[in-house]
Amino acid sequence: MVEQTSPGGAGAQRPAVARPIGARPAKWRTRGRLTYGMVAAIVVVYPVSSLMFRLRYRHGDRLPATGPVLLVANHISILDPLACARLVFDNGRLPHFLAKESVFTGFAGTLLRSAGQIPVARFSDAAHEALDAAKADLDSGNVVVIYPEGSVTRDADWWPMQSRTGVARLALTTDAVVLPVAQWGPQEVHDYHRKKLRMRFRAPADYLVGEPVDLADLRARVRDGHPLTAALLRETTDLIMTRVRDGLAELRGEPAPQTFHPRPRRELPGDLSGSAA
Repeated sequence: MVEQTSPGGAGAQRPAVARPIGARPAKWRTRGRLTYGMVAAIVVVYPVSSLMFRLRYRHGDRLPATGPVLLVANHISILDPLACARLVFDNGRLPHFLAKESVFTGFAGTLLRSAGQIPVARFSDAAHEALDAAKADLDSGNVVVIYPEGSVTRDADWWPMQSRTGVARLALTTDAVVLPVAQWGPQEVHDYHRKKLRMRFRAPADYLVGEPVDLADLRARVRDGHPLTAALLRETTDLIMTRVRDGLAELRGEPAPQTFHPRPRRELPGDLSGSAA
C-alpha cells in the first residue's frame, strides 16, 4: 500500500474529494505504451518495493500527467531507484533513469534499454552521450529521473553533496518541468556508509515532491544566445539542488546545512545510478 500524504505530515491521510470535470486522466492512459522491458521492470520492482518499503508521498500530484519532466532527487541509498520508480509509476508516469553504464550488460542490459533507461559512462569524456540521450527522451515527452550527485552522498548526515552540472544542461536546453524531489528512508535499509543491509519489512520511505523550479529567466538567457558557461551551469545546478535540500529538511523536520558536502573525485564500487558531467 502507498500513502499519498497531506502537507500536515508523512502519515496524515488526504480527505476524499470528488473528481472534477477535466481532472487528471487515468494512470494507465498517462503511462502510455509499455515495452517488454518496462513490463519486466514492473513485474520485478513493484512487489519487491512493496515488501521492502512503506511508501509515503507528499504532493505526488505535482508530477504532471503528461509532457516532459526532469525529476531531480537526492541520493541516499543504492536502493533509491526502487522506491523512486514507484513514486513516478504510482503517480501515472513511467520513469527513465540515468544509470551507470556497467549495469547495461547481457540480458539485463537489453531489458534496461527496452525499458527506456539511459546508460552513463561516468567520469569520462563519453558522459555527454547520456546527456544527448536524456535530452532526446525529454524532447519526446518522457520522465527522466536524475541523481545529480552522481552517487550516494558521502555526507555523514545524509545531506546532499555537491552535484555535477549535467542536470543544469538538461534543465536549460529543454522545456521539461523541473521537479525537485526529496527522499528519506531507504538509507535505513541499506546503509551505504557502513556497507550494511538491514532487511526490514515495509520500512518507511518518504518522498516530497516540490514545486517546479522556475527557470524561465535562465532559459530566456540561453535562448538569447548566452553560452552555457561553467558559472551558469553551477548557478543553475545549485539552485535546483538547494530546492531538493530544502525539501529534505522539511521531510526530516530539521534545518539543512548551508553548503554542500564535497563529492568524491573517483567512482567507488556499489553505485548504480549515474549523472552526466
